[in-house]
Order: sequence, then C-alpha cells, then structure tokens
Amino acid sequence: MVKIAWHPLYAHPLPEGHRFPMLKYELIPAQLLHEGVITQENIFAPELLLEENVLLSHDLDYWTQLRDLTLPEREQRRVGFPLNAQLLERELRIAQGTIDGALYAREFGLAFNVAGGTHHAGSNWGEGFCLLNDQAIAANWLIEKGIYQKILIIDLDVHQGNGTAEILQHQPKVFTFSMHGEKNFPFRKEVSDLDIGLDVGIEDDAYLSILADTLPRLYAQHQPEFIFYLSGVDVLSSDKLGKLAMTKAGCKERDRMVFQFCKEHGLPVQVSMGGGYSPEIRDIVDAHCNTYKVGIDLLS
Repeated sequence: MVKIAWHPLYAHPLPEGHRFPMLKYELIPAQLLHEGVITQENIFAPELLLEENVLLSHDLDYWTQLRDLTLPEREQRRVGFPLNAQLLERELRIAQGTIDGALYAREFGLAFNVAGGTHHAGSNWGEGFCLLNDQAIAANWLIEKGIYQKILIIDLDVHQGNGTAEILQHQPKVFTFSMHGEKNFPFRKEVSDLDIGLDVGIEDDAYLSILADTLPRLYAQHQPEFIFYLSGVDVLSSDKLGKLAMTKAGCKERDRMVFQFCKEHGLPVQVSMGGGYSPEIRDIVDAHCNTYKVGIDLLS
C-alpha cells in the first residue's frame, strides 16, 4: 500500500506574501482523494523528529538556535520568513515524514511526502524557505541504522539541492544528483556528486533527453539500493521562479522516467514534493498530482 505523509501543519500559514504557495499542501491530498487515486488509509500523520536524528545532519549550534527560537534575524531573513514554534514543528514533522516514508517505501516500494524537498537547508544554515533538510536527514538515518549502504538522491527541482550536497559531501554511501537551472537560485552553488546545470528556457525534449541519458549512468556508477526523489514542479514554463519552459506533459514524462528507472532496477523510492510557484494554483496542484498518479500506476 502506498503511504503518504501529511499533517495539518503542512498548510500552516506563513506571513503575508508567502501564504499562496502553502495552499497546495491542502489541495494535493484533497484532489487525490476526490479523484479516488488514494483513500484516507493511504495517509499518515508523522510525529516530531527526535533531536538525535536532527543532529545526524545538522550542527548542534544551528539546531540549538532553531530549537530555542534564537536564530539571528539575519539568518531568518536568509530562510525567508520569521522563525516561530509552529514553523519549527512543521519542519520536524516533515523530516520525520520522510524517514517514515523511506521505511514504507522499503515495505511497499513507494511512498510520498506531501511536503518536503527542503534541500536548501545546509548543516548549519537555513535558506530558501528550508530549515531542516528532510531527505538528507532520512538518508543519514537509514545509513546510521544500517538499513541501506548505497543511496541515490535524484533532485529534479529547478533549484540546485545545495544544502543536500553540502550535508552529504563526505558521505560516500549517498550519491547526490541535482539537475537544475544553472542561472537560478542559489547563485552560489555547492558541489553535488553530479550537477547538471540547465540553460534558461530549456524545453521538454532537450530536458528529457538529458535525463534519459543520465539515469542509466547513475545506476552503473553507484548501483543504489534506495532512491530519494525530489519532484519539484517549478520546472514548468508557467512557474514564476523557474526560468525553464517545460509543459505539464513534459513534467509528467519526467516523473514517469524516474519511476520506470526505479521499477526496472527494483529500487524503493521515497518522493518529496519540492517547489512549485506558478501563478495559477491549479497548475501547481495538477502537476504534483500527476507525480502521485504516475508513481502509483507504475509501482503499486
């Protein structure tokens, strides 16, 4: 059974000017339920991530500032919103949802987190609306517990997974792959195990050709046992932050290629949603829901 992490705090309202993107966290599960793609039985509410598991990926000083709500104002500006207890709880539940999802994926082959993809959070910083790095935390947890020894992170959000690259730079058991807009945030990139920077305005055929060429090489190079997939839909041409030119059909085909790759190699996959900033909320929700539909169709 496909399991999907969701909690009411996922849709916690941010300060004015940031509330619109939060709507998707309510609308995605509602749309999937309405269409009969999932039932309530598929959804689980994650608990709070334990401090000991935060510290597998984040520095103690940084975590202490988050926990005690003493993060300096300049660092809060880097995150993009003021820190408060509910936002921290939200991030802790998101990260635990990705750990839980990894275990469900191990059992059932596939699991989703309606939120997550907080890949800009580094070991000692928050950035780009990310406080804690959910997939890096989950990868380190799986390794710490001895569950997997070879993990591949496929990050196809339009922005580089700079925090993920930094946290895992000295972790040989995790291979980090980020395919992103080269001339986009973050403007100071970290070094993933494989980075592919894309030109502004790249369209479906060119994007998908690069991905089709890369996925087999990734398997040959790393031979992973487990996949984390960050499926941001900010690659769409309609996205106001993305600068790429992909259609919904192209984005859906991207997802199909990743899930087919997992199916062919018998790889369990945990999926976190990542970004999406199109002006029309329908475009965001439709593209994200396509990720669920394709994954469930191929892997469940």
